[in-house]
Amino acid sequence: MAETGSAGWFERVFVDLGRQMRWSFLPPLMIYFSYGVSGLTAIVGTFFVKDYLGLSAAFLSGIAFWAGIPWALKMPLGHLVDLIWRYKGWLVYLGAALIGSSLAIMYFLITDPEGMAALLPISAWYVVSVLLAPCGYVIQDAVADAMSVEAVPRLDHAGEPIPQDQSRAMHTTMQTLGRFALISGTVAVALLNIAMFSGAEDLPQSEKAAIYARIYLVALIIPVLSVSGVGLAAFQRRQDRHRLRRLGRTTAEIDAAQGREEGEATPNHWYFTGGAIFVVLTLVIGLSDIAYAQEIVFVGSMAIVLFLMRQMIAVLEPAKARMLVGTAVIIFVFRAVPLPGPGQTWFEIDMLGFDEQFLSVLALITSVLTLAGIILLRPVMANRPITRIILLLTLAAAVLSLPNIGLFYGVQNWTAAHTGGVVDARFIAILDTAVESPLGQVAMIPMLAWIARNAPSNLKATFFAVMASFTNLALSASALATKYLNQIFLVTREVRDRASGTIEIAADYGALGGLLITVAVLGLVLPVLTIFLIQMSRLRTTD
Repeated sequence: MAETGSAGWFERVFVDLGRQMRWSFLPPLMIYFSYGVSGLTAIVGTFFVKDYLGLSAAFLSGIAFWAGIPWALKMPLGHLVDLIWRYKGWLVYLGAALIGSSLAIMYFLITDPEGMAALLPISAWYVVSVLLAPCGYVIQDAVADAMSVEAVPRLDHAGEPIPQDQSRAMHTTMQTLGRFALISGTVAVALLNIAMFSGAEDLPQSEKAAIYARIYLVALIIPVLSVSGVGLAAFQRRQDRHRLRRLGRTTAEIDAAQGREEGEATPNHWYFTGGAIFVVLTLVIGLSDIAYAQEIVFVGSMAIVLFLMRQMIAVLEPAKARMLVGTAVIIFVFRAVPLPGPGQTWFEIDMLGFDEQFLSVLALITSVLTLAGIILLRPVMANRPITRIILLLTLAAAVLSLPNIGLFYGVQNWTAAHTGGVVDARFIAILDTAVESPLGQVAMIPMLAWIARNAPSNLKATFFAVMASFTNLALSASALATKYLNQIFLVTREVRDRASGTIEIAADYGALGGLLITVAVLGLVLPVLTIFLIQMSRLRTTD
């Protein structure tokens, strides 16, 4: 009986995944993977700035602010993708050119700084490079979302329509694999950085620079991957036309099978106007010294996104529109719950002795186990309503907050004493990371799969972009809530004057326990209460 259960579990998790996997999934997965690999140059960029540029922290913070602006353009970009659906692949080429230019600039800044400085100041070249990259990535991301819908076939190998339940499962698999590909890119980056920087701390600066340059050369695989994905998609489309023609389908039938059921999208200027207002608001408020600037940007951004959501759901049937709103609210609240903030990490470093290497290991473990968690939880996402999935994730997050609370109150001292030192603070931290890591990524997959299945085919990219903006605002809400809680539960780390060594700020972790408990309670109560209220209202979701 146990063998039957194990065999059934293996069938649902792995065999069924292989059964639903399609060759057509690969092109968007290549673009998602390339975005995951984009972090390859993060460490190099940090050291390059420190060793070569000498730019101030304030200046670098300003660059980071400007680099985030292109992502505000995903809403109008998503609608643009729907309007030029047949030619959307060209946008990937544009994005690849921008990314490649950014990487090339950094390569030549390292290998030929004198030649580059003769044209423009080194700092100016760096700013251009930093701004080009996100422009390229946001363009490619908007197209990849659209391609992930197009990748799910509507006809089987015999040319017959695929049943609705099977199509639903494939859409969930496609969105699951999209997150899987993105996280796989971060894992590959972590492993490659570990290998390429092995022993680099003992090298002279000139040899370190050679490693930096080599990493930027390797990073050129990023635009090559995304462009290859578009080329593969075009090849697959031609092959599919030949197959349907051999099955006796007419040209009109083939065009219908590969086209969009609702026909071409109609331009809606509000998506472009709303995106422009969003950017202007962020620039004006973000670059000013206005009090409560973060709150003003959040409220203004939320108003714009909600207005665009209203425009968007107007094309849906009323029942589906209400269901989408209810689903979006549930996922928003789940992602908007506050986090402990940096005080928890400070405590782990100062009081538990976690060093940089161990924290890096935790980050790598998180990425690797997120991949495993996404695959293992896929059958649940494919066969259970979104409300049940979010409820399960909420309960799991509440249980998994207990180890962190326990570490603050010294549970590791008891467990280490009773296990011969095996279950110490690091063991508990790794165990907590191992189980908790998939939750954040899993939460978004049901929403993406719902859009892929139910949004009008001529507005898929628009739906993805607007709903991504809405759910990403939940992260801003979480950051604000985290800030407020840290103002109530004040946690400080010891700060010493570098010259004299005198203590300027004393360490005080006394309030951390209350902070961790409050975060755990809010993380449990808010999503559960939201699910209850939504399911008792007209916004009730059953999908």
